Amino acid sequence: MTETAFTPPTRFAVPSRIAVGQQTAAAWQRAVITEIRRETPLVSTFRFAVPGRQGHLPGQHLILRLTAEDGYTAQRHYSLASPPDDEGHIELTLDHVEGGEVSGHLHTVARVGDVVEVRGPLSGFFAWPGDRPALLIGAGSGVVPLMSMLRHHRRRGLDLPLRLFVSARTAEDLIYADEYGDETTPVLTREGERRRLAADHLAPCFTDGAPEWEAYVCGSNSFAEHASRLLVELGQPVERIRIERFG
Repeated sequence: MTETAFTPPTRFAVPSRIAVGQQTAAAWQRAVITEIRRETPLVSTFRFAVPGRQGHLPGQHLILRLTAEDGYTAQRHYSLASPPDDEGHIELTLDHVEGGEVSGHLHTVARVGDVVEVRGPLSGFFAWPGDRPALLIGAGSGVVPLMSMLRHHRRRGLDLPLRLFVSARTAEDLIYADEYGDETTPVLTREGERRRLAADHLAPCFTDGAPEWEAYVCGSNSFAEHASRLLVELGQPVERIRIERFG
């Protein structure tokens, strides 16, 4: 018997209470690196000052463009890690991808004071405006847009339920490890439990009287499919599962 791959649909986010300037989103803006923080051996966070920049929705992404002296350009899409009200600044957390033009340059060449260009924010389907309970599930760098949501939840002091499950190979690979609190459950696949995300990790979120979650899943294709299937089996409505895939 052939099993059909489960791919829940996504839908557009509801109108937000967070203002996002469409004119700003459509234009390239100058961004200056003000800080570089090592998160794991292969992942760093880059903080940029972007004068005149307006807000974004937690979960959105932007395009970053590099321009060489000879005019050659390279650009990539990256999720925003910073909360939307970090006025005049944004943060991007990047894997060092082997052979990657943009991530390779930022990890090995870029220094504080360097200038790049950014355009965005883009996309609304994976955005969380902060108006409903959020169940966040990420693996590896898939936690980046979810961290924007968690930081927004904390900064605004929202009393809506929010839970985060983040999968990594080892504790050393856990991005933002120092920022997690009681709302977060790390799932380590190569140490500790040594198993992938499972139904018993998520089940406590689906007991009688549990919130009506909006679920956000971000990770590789295989992880997104696996996590989405677990959610549906636990009773999460398909129309309230939003997925961001990479790889």
